[in-house]
Amino acid sequence: MAKYAGDVTMIHDSVFVYSEDLLNYKFGKNHPFNQIRLKLTLDLLKNINAIDDTHIIPPRQAADEELHLIHDPDYVNAVKLAGRGQLPEESCENYGLGTEDTPVFPNMHEASSLLVGGTLAAVDAVMSGRAKHALHLGGGLHHGFRGKASGFCIYNDSSVAIKYMQEKYKARVLYVDTDAHHGDGVQWSFYDDPDVCTLSIHETGRYLFPGTGNINERGQGKGYGFSFNIPVDAFTEDDSWLHAYRTAFREVAEFFRPDVILTQNGADAHYLDPLTHLSSTIRIYREIPKLAHEIAHEYCGGKWIAVGGGGYDIWRVVPRAWAMIWLEMTENSNCYGNIPEEWINKWKEHAPVPLPSEWEDPADLYNPIPRKSEITEKNARTLDKVLYPIRNKSMTESK
Repeated sequence: MAKYAGDVTMIHDSVFVYSEDLLNYKFGKNHPFNQIRLKLTLDLLKNINAIDDTHIIPPRQAADEELHLIHDPDYVNAVKLAGRGQLPEESCENYGLGTEDTPVFPNMHEASSLLVGGTLAAVDAVMSGRAKHALHLGGGLHHGFRGKASGFCIYNDSSVAIKYMQEKYKARVLYVDTDAHHGDGVQWSFYDDPDVCTLSIHETGRYLFPGTGNINERGQGKGYGFSFNIPVDAFTEDDSWLHAYRTAFREVAEFFRPDVILTQNGADAHYLDPLTHLSSTIRIYREIPKLAHEIAHEYCGGKWIAVGGGGYDIWRVVPRAWAMIWLEMTENSNCYGNIPEEWINKWKEHAPVPLPSEWEDPADLYNPIPRKSEITEKNARTLDKVLYPIRNKSMTESK
């Protein structure tokens, strides 16, 4: 056990939020959002001896008043009624429930508020000094709105967590979202708030849900200039994606200088993801947490909370991508070479596709993209437009 400044006992440098109850957030057998990916990831980490039970803390149920920090009380009540089969069909539709994306399931309020409470448990571990970093892969439901479910998300745990950090810890929060889908729910929650900065790197909304996240969405009122969106072109590959990520994250962090960083780590920008059109490989998921970790220590005394998000190739992509977040948090480089045979043998009978045998993707994962140079150039121009205001401000201030 280490001691942390302020004589608070530190559990570990990093904690992992998990319990089997998180798997109860389940829309149905054939729905693409399948939380067994949490179990697959944790099992992979255990197989390489990268985590033990002392690192794991349980999620808790978020209280209604915590949900109300972001969500309308009438909506929370509607979710409760829907989960008991007591909400009329027409009312369900008004709240975005009972749709193909977000079907009603029994006890959905309890399952959803546990995901939120898991993120709050991660927040408290970090902000109280009991850990420097915390990972809650069950969170990251970034499409939930104040009074409506959307895009597989019933409650928006990241938005609740940010508001919670503001109220309880008086923190300025930098939210960085690398899901292939725009982090719309979080952006709109803090669109007029200068103490929350949102950065989302996602596939352009011309082709993909939710259709938002344009470069001109910069905030409003006092929050103008604190919302950053980098919509990359379909078929974007690793180098172009990483250039956008590294450049934007560094410059936005220097501009905003946060007290804490919250990263949303959707793993659906991968070429194999069935719901998106990007062409990244596992390489970006090795690099994403490295930079988050570095910037957290540079600006925030290490305070870094990471949540999950999208990721719909739950067998070949998500466990490797998400395991790399934990391995980076704990400065463990044991993610090269072969995937443990024990893990492959345990899960291969459940998987509808062959499981990966190595941490890296094969070099011939896909045929070369014919428009690579055009896409790369377009993304570079987009990045320049997004960052122009803070670059211009820096130049003006330096004169």
